[in-house]
Amino acid sequence: MKIRVNRDVLADAVAWAARVLPSRPVVPVLSGLLLEAGDELTLSAFDYDVSARARVDADVAEPGSVLIPGKLLAEISRSLPAEDVEIVTERAEAVLTCGSAEFGLITMPVEDFPALPTMPPSIGAIGGGVFATAVSQVAPAASRDDTLPMLTGIRVDIDGESVAMAATDRYRIAAHDFVWRPAAPGVAVSAMVPAKVLVEVAKSLRGGEVSVAMGDGVAGFESVGRSTTVRLLDEQFIDYRARLTSDWSIRADVAVTPFVNAIKRVALVAERNTAIRLSFSQGQVLIQAGGGDIGRGTEVVGCDLRGDDIQIAFQSQFLLDGLTGIETELARINMESPTRPALIQDVPGDAQPAFRYLVMSLRLT
Repeated sequence: MKIRVNRDVLADAVAWAARVLPSRPVVPVLSGLLLEAGDELTLSAFDYDVSARARVDADVAEPGSVLIPGKLLAEISRSLPAEDVEIVTERAEAVLTCGSAEFGLITMPVEDFPALPTMPPSIGAIGGGVFATAVSQVAPAASRDDTLPMLTGIRVDIDGESVAMAATDRYRIAAHDFVWRPAAPGVAVSAMVPAKVLVEVAKSLRGGEVSVAMGDGVAGFESVGRSTTVRLLDEQFIDYRARLTSDWSIRADVAVTPFVNAIKRVALVAERNTAIRLSFSQGQVLIQAGGGDIGRGTEVVGCDLRGDDIQIAFQSQFLLDGLTGIETELARINMESPTRPALIQDVPGDAQPAFRYLVMSLRLT
């Protein structure tokens, strides 16, 4: 193989594909990036659960393929001078030249690299920005504890032009509804996608339209020459919609930015896993934390309260995760009692809120 490629294009593609490389590969070849040169250059990575492919333009003098240690290639490519990069394979070595810099990298057997999953059929498409926003709002509620796989995923329910995403770690539920463009009328699909993978996909594909594919226990996402497949979780999900609907007797509308900033300041004196206390009364909410060995903090922010005064407490980061997902200027906090969960949502006027976040309250101390 002999190719020449733009340094920035190569570094960007290598970094994107290398993000799925396992930190502890079960077999050595899974630490490698597969470079295949034909009409264009394709870089591939795979760990048996997640695959990534990036296709870029290159001047291909001699087509071929080579398997190069991926993380080392990523470090080298981003440190190269701003000149074209030439990669030539010579026996068991890939020689990478850029300006006066030259690296000889020991290659791995291409024939030992596992075949990547086939991309399933596309079922629809959505703008990368809308997709990234929905995932970023929902993903914080997914658990990081792999002992309960259901809680580490994002539930995706597709019904025609409507898509619903949701995640929960048992202490909160985040949900976001949006519309998309299905490939065919009447598409109906439900899947559990690993949240960690979906977050990475959403971040990296936010620049263009994202094509979504599903089938045979695999989900695929593709945009602007880059594609990812991921094995779906074989898990059921809770009936979360029923928990997001209630006759809330208390409602407080609060300006998001000053409220979030005040919580962050007051939380500086909150010890780990202690509560942020919110006291809602007519025209204001008093934010309190601390009182232990570190100190205490209080701040008042204006709010529009409908219903009785209430004192309620939350874990500070859980509360902030919900508030930072709000896209409107105001956040609506729906409450019933200090011992019941609260629902945080957008305030979009008469429209149904796209984002909803149910968070467990803590015992007041």
